Amino acid sequence: MSLLSVDDALAQILKGVKPLASENVPLSNASGRMLSAPLKAQRTQPPFSASAMDGYAVRAADIAEVPVTLKVIGEAPAGHGFSGRVGKGKAVRVFTGAPLPKGTDTVVMQENTESRKDTVTVLETAGTGNFVRNAGLDFKKGETLLPGFTVMGARQIGLAAAMNHARIPVVRRPSVALLATGDELVEPGATPRDDQIISSNALAIAAMVTRYGGEPLDLGIIPDKPARIEKAIERAADVDVLVTIGGASVGDHDLVQAAMEKSGVKIGFWKIAMRPGKPLMFGKRGNQRVIGLPGNPVSAMVCTRLFILPLIAKMTGDTRSFEPVTAVLATGMSANDQRQDYVRATLARGDQGQLRATPFPRQDSSMQRVFAQADCLIIRPPHAPAAKAGEQIQVLLLDF
Repeated sequence: MSLLSVDDALAQILKGVKPLASENVPLSNASGRMLSAPLKAQRTQPPFSASAMDGYAVRAADIAEVPVTLKVIGEAPAGHGFSGRVGKGKAVRVFTGAPLPKGTDTVVMQENTESRKDTVTVLETAGTGNFVRNAGLDFKKGETLLPGFTVMGARQIGLAAAMNHARIPVVRRPSVALLATGDELVEPGATPRDDQIISSNALAIAAMVTRYGGEPLDLGIIPDKPARIEKAIERAADVDVLVTIGGASVGDHDLVQAAMEKSGVKIGFWKIAMRPGKPLMFGKRGNQRVIGLPGNPVSAMVCTRLFILPLIAKMTGDTRSFEPVTAVLATGMSANDQRQDYVRATLARGDQGQLRATPFPRQDSSMQRVFAQADCLIIRPPHAPAAKAGEQIQVLLLDF
């Protein structure tokens, strides 16, 4: 099977993918969720003309000339409107957020008054509408305030609550099963044998899936036994995305591809013209997307960034960009071969504010410390010529 380009591989993975079905969730559980339909206001905000200041509600005509003394006929705290009507020469003590009493059209803040037992002397004049929040100042009932496919952050949740929504429609989170294979792996915290290593990929990828709106399901570490691998793949028959980690190479003990095919997965491609991450598999089982990641940690995470995160985004309707940004090289780089290279690098701002990328000298796909220290991946296209310091390049930001 010939090597696919990264772009062609991503196009195959995303082909035919649409946002998943909608579900209603309590607003308290909506943080980070994708709104599946436009949200309209169910009430006007504010629902009445309200005082924007502690002071006195009066008629502007009564305070056209100051000082003037008015009779105080009541008060209106927030949540307790004044039930009467205010006539000529009268005033009502009001507090911020209280409804503006009938008959009044302005508010004089208390600092501009002198109060006595049942009168108030207004010392400064104020025009109609002074310190008044008119009904509907923020929004009106029936207005669409949040369009569909909006990510619900704190501000959006606050707005939805003000619109009087207790539950909202969101796109269902795609379920992503993670299946790590290999006799050499043990869980973090265990005591490995001398010939074993700690499994880290599933936890890292689960964190990436969660951050981008998916719901990870860790199926654990499966030993290199075909029947056990097939059984684990069957356990994940109902998830939206099945991700296997390891066993995607060409060695005698790499059994995942055969287990996938026995479980009804139709393999679309195997091997990508990229580094790290060449032994990537993709297949489908009905509507389920199946992705076989290489076992090397950096390879697995780079492939997750390139292929799985855009897949989750398309399943949730997330329109955020996964495109690279422009930077300049801080040091020179040698010519590239036939595979698209993703080089770990740090980013800093140059003297003129431009992004400057400095590649790490060692790029081994097992080196997680380097990956954790990196800010970006420098993209080196196939057969790219040697590049000098100061040349413009494309980089993928690492924001997970």
